[in-house]
Amino acid sequence: MNNSHDWPEPIVRVQSLSKSGLPIIPDRYIKPPSDRPSFNTPESCDVNIPIIDLTGLSGDQNSLSVSTLDQISLACREWGFFQVVNHGVSPELMDRARETWRSFFHLPMEIKQAYANSPKTYEGYGSRLGIEKGAILDWSDYYYLHYLPLTLKDYSKWPDSPDSCREVIDEYGKELVKLSERIMKVLSINLGLREDRLQNAFGGENIGACLRVNFYPSCPQPDLTLGLSSHSDPGGLTLLLPDHEVPGLQVRKDGKWITVKPAPHAFIVNIGDQIQVLSNANYKSVEHRVIVNSGRERVSLAFFYNPKSDIPIKPVEELVSADKPALYPPMTFDEYRLFIRLRGPKGKSQVESLKSPRCMIKSD
Repeated sequence: MNNSHDWPEPIVRVQSLSKSGLPIIPDRYIKPPSDRPSFNTPESCDVNIPIIDLTGLSGDQNSLSVSTLDQISLACREWGFFQVVNHGVSPELMDRARETWRSFFHLPMEIKQAYANSPKTYEGYGSRLGIEKGAILDWSDYYYLHYLPLTLKDYSKWPDSPDSCREVIDEYGKELVKLSERIMKVLSINLGLREDRLQNAFGGENIGACLRVNFYPSCPQPDLTLGLSSHSDPGGLTLLLPDHEVPGLQVRKDGKWITVKPAPHAFIVNIGDQIQVLSNANYKSVEHRVIVNSGRERVSLAFFYNPKSDIPIKPVEELVSADKPALYPPMTFDEYRLFIRLRGPKGKSQVESLKSPRCMIKSD
């Protein structure tokens, strides 16, 4: 395995490739035929992930109706994805955060390059996941940064352009931490647990939170590549702020890829592998990927709410019984996320392999 402090090959910015006007994409981005995007068939065009109104879930109050709790429970069990509206985060802040990041990606390359990342921490401006030499790459650039724990929060690794960028990023992160905490309570209640059970399993107040901003440039051959390969999220809970004009996220449902149609000022919430493990697979993380567009760029903000990195994550005792034994052995999130950081997105191969101790992932 390559030294994880260095990329195995020189980094090429996908935005630069797109801007160059090339008529065909380099071979490094062409997916095998089985992985190439499928666009919605007529019968799937009307299908969308559930949209759930969170009116009543604000501050310390949880006055969601039984019907709303049931909608969330069903979405977690059947989809692993749902959209939330009336969630308490201001639409103005959502728009400001997205457009601030869009402006960052349109800054001169030399300014962005000052924040170039490495696979040691992934913090900063990047263009690939995984350090496998010769790997087929995704058609995207990104920016990755930490909010929590505070020991990892480093403003010097956050962009200081455009104006007020750091202030907007900070405010956005604080609001999404609060929203994540509220959703975690609902997930616990729906599993028949105390409302703080999942939060405590994550480490209580000592959790991790980070942001990956995705920039998907226009692509001359969108039928041959992906903006982000199929994967399930390795962390706990993901809150995605999608592009408000250009769809691109696809969710795997019953063997088909469904293109998500974002509701105005909604967050797309999805279950990560750590909650699948804690819930003993009552809730399931779901494969998803991103398609790209021939004429338009896309920007999305993925906020990851994760367990404390060094505590063992395993099914909670209340959800383990003789009839349903623990499906997963204990593993820290630090150990777990090495897989995607070294090997890149690989469907659901990691969390599924953990069900058999013989297939435990080695951090080689």
